[in-house]
Amino acid sequence: MVKAAIPGMALLVALAGSCQQGVAQDRSSEIEARAAAKEAERLRREEALRELDRRAAESREAGRKLASEIEALRTDNARLSSALVATAARIRDTEASMRALEAELATIEGSETALRDSLESRRAVIADVLAALQRLGRGAAPAMLVRPEDILAAIRSAILLGAVVPGLRDEAQSLATDLGELVRLRDLRQANRAALERELDLLRQDDERLQVLVRLRSDRLKAAEASLGEERARSAALGAEARSLKELVDRLDGELGAARREAEAERRRAEAEARQVRERFAAASSRDPARLAPKIPFAEARGTLARPVIGPVAREFGAPDGQGGTMRGIVIATRPKALVTSPADGWVSYAGPFRSFGRLLIINAGDGYYLLLAGMDRISVETGQFVLAGEPVGQMGEGASSSAALSVVEGNGPALYVEFRKDGGPVDPRPWWAKSQSERVRG
Repeated sequence: MVKAAIPGMALLVALAGSCQQGVAQDRSSEIEARAAAKEAERLRREEALRELDRRAAESREAGRKLASEIEALRTDNARLSSALVATAARIRDTEASMRALEAELATIEGSETALRDSLESRRAVIADVLAALQRLGRGAAPAMLVRPEDILAAIRSAILLGAVVPGLRDEAQSLATDLGELVRLRDLRQANRAALERELDLLRQDDERLQVLVRLRSDRLKAAEASLGEERARSAALGAEARSLKELVDRLDGELGAARREAEAERRRAEAEARQVRERFAAASSRDPARLAPKIPFAEARGTLARPVIGPVAREFGAPDGQGGTMRGIVIATRPKALVTSPADGWVSYAGPFRSFGRLLIINAGDGYYLLLAGMDRISVETGQFVLAGEPVGQMGEGASSSAALSVVEGNGPALYVEFRKDGGPVDPRPWWAKSQSERVRG
């Protein structure tokens, strides 16, 4: 019985060993499967990182191209800003010349009216003199040898003529002088009107050119901003994807450390390139007429600023405002559709409707100084934009402004309200204006 049981025990031991070996093989297969899956996941993540690197390289190349385009655009903007300032200066000169021609024409018309009134007042005297001369001309010579009384009449006529002829001569000479002056004034008026028409034609041409330049700059700036926004959005998306992928890779066995180091080195290179671009832009902006900061502090610009619009000052700073207070700025009467320019370099802090001011433009001139312009029919700059002294910022309307701030101005013509502020309080702008409108602000 014992001998018969031994083979059974051996069979059981063999079966147990076989089962244990099968379990070991199953575990080994499971481990190998997990390792294979992990390796496959690692390979997939490496491929994803390589794709991300490729896209990042494309993004960097696109960024370099965009930086080059922006640099070219800044150069174009510099030329465009210079053209805008030059065109605005020509328009201001034309408006000043037109104002002088209109004043001279008004004087000529006044002189012509006075001369006409003088001639009209002497119409009766002139008619009497001409009638007397006609009567004398129709009378026949007296027959002095036939009728003695004719001798007396001839003597009386001679005495009368002797008394009248000098007066007639003086009156005729005065009349001829006045008529000649009237002809001269008419010719001068016609010449001045022709000159005024030429000036108006030049003004229309310059205004059309100015509108084209403003639209060109606006379109280019909007296109550049749109491209920059798209590139930023793409960079942000790539950054988010990179962060997500990095979190997944960090959960693996760390075999992608080299790739992370490479990505970090690439990031440093990208930052170095961005820093170089910023430094290059900063160096270029110091030479660029379209600079991004005022060339001189506003306080040092006293006595050099040109008024923002051509026209006489209707209300001075500190004068009664007609509402029981005093003026906190000045009011300048302008021509219809007159051009408005920036008095100084600065950033546009606000451009749009505001309470009783109507359309309001606020320029930050730096060091706590702000320039307020109100009463325009159109504003051609946008908030956040940097403007140069003399650069066009808007245009007046054809009639009186509906702004309550300009209700103190007499008449129905357009008027611009100008106010300087320092740290929130009004400042008298008179010390800042140039002595004559022909002077230019330091650029």
